[in-house]
Amino acid sequence: MATIKYYLDKRATGWDKPAPLKLSIRHRNKAILVPTNVRILPEQWDDETNKVVNHPKAAQLNNLLLRRYLDVECEVLRLQEDGALSAMKLPQLRSAIMNVLYPETQVDETCLFMHRFRRFAGLKTNQRTKEIYTTTISRIMSYDRKCEQLTFEDVDRAWLNSFEAFLAKTAPSVNARAIHLRNIRAVFNDAIDDEITQHYPFRKFKIKREATPKRALSVEELRELFAYPVEEYQRKYLDVFKLIFLLIGINIIDLCNLKAIKNGRVEYQRAKTHRLYSIKVEPEALEIINRIKGVDWLINPLDTYTNHKDYAKKLNDALQSIGEVEIGKQGRKTIKPLHPQLTTYWARHSWATIAASLDIPKETIAAALGHGGNTITDIYIDFDQRKVDEANRMVIDWVLYGKK
Repeated sequence: MATIKYYLDKRATGWDKPAPLKLSIRHRNKAILVPTNVRILPEQWDDETNKVVNHPKAAQLNNLLLRRYLDVECEVLRLQEDGALSAMKLPQLRSAIMNVLYPETQVDETCLFMHRFRRFAGLKTNQRTKEIYTTTISRIMSYDRKCEQLTFEDVDRAWLNSFEAFLAKTAPSVNARAIHLRNIRAVFNDAIDDEITQHYPFRKFKIKREATPKRALSVEELRELFAYPVEEYQRKYLDVFKLIFLLIGINIIDLCNLKAIKNGRVEYQRAKTHRLYSIKVEPEALEIINRIKGVDWLINPLDTYTNHKDYAKKLNDALQSIGEVEIGKQGRKTIKPLHPQLTTYWARHSWATIAASLDIPKETIAAALGHGGNTITDIYIDFDQRKVDEANRMVIDWVLYGKK
């Protein structure tokens, strides 16, 4: 038999603001919460009598709450008499009760996993993040033809194991599969926060990870790359890679979108995390910027490319073609690349690796890369930005001039 009681939910509001009063229905040793659409201050609720007190509309609210309680109790008794309650999962029970309390609203889909997944993905403001979640949805649809009827309870450990095995057929990379599984986990966390479900299969299902391949160049490799006699068309791309390194691994989208230098610094909000960055422009970086200066932008890629993605692909292709060139018969060119997997991300990893080798403190490296908490305070107030500037100067001096 399910038990029903009132619950004043102060978790999000605290003790000094009106909190939502909910009905807690406990079934199969777990509880669901359904709204009563009543919000009151903590001192206006009497736990012993289960009534609103010291409120100008106390009588009206108590009548409403009584009707809500009786409606829920009648529905639970009906389900029990019909023999349906014992087999019901929590989202199904919540949906049934919500339909009784608020028949004018469409709430049936709230307990469905894919409905919630699409809602969660649609709220993402970063376009790339939204695309990644959409890809996960596509993979789920390919795996489970009945996915539209899945409740959260249906997505259990067995389902996750089977889905992971399905992904392995087309995604041999453990880390690539982990992206989809982490997306599913994020949807579960969001649904739990909104009290749609209490089911959480990730307590027993562990998302596997593997070490990523090396994406950092040593000091010697960087010096060789920066001094390499590249072909004429490659020079501008190598300049941009070097500029990324000199600006502490700035992301290519953020570099392309820079407008100006202010007080000797580039300041921007990173597109991926929306974190504010402020990086001192050293003379070596300024020299490159002046050489590839843009018309509408600080540097020129977006003067000719419609978006940063097209430019990034061209840039990475050029970086991966830097190397020894042999001219064969009939003038056929063969390239032996220095670093066949080289991309702009390597500049960021290389900066961090070299900084660590110089015994620069981890907290300084973290601040330089924008790691840590989620507030501007974490970097620009609580942490002395001067330390980051000094760290970058140390890295540049060691790589370019051999000075420690």
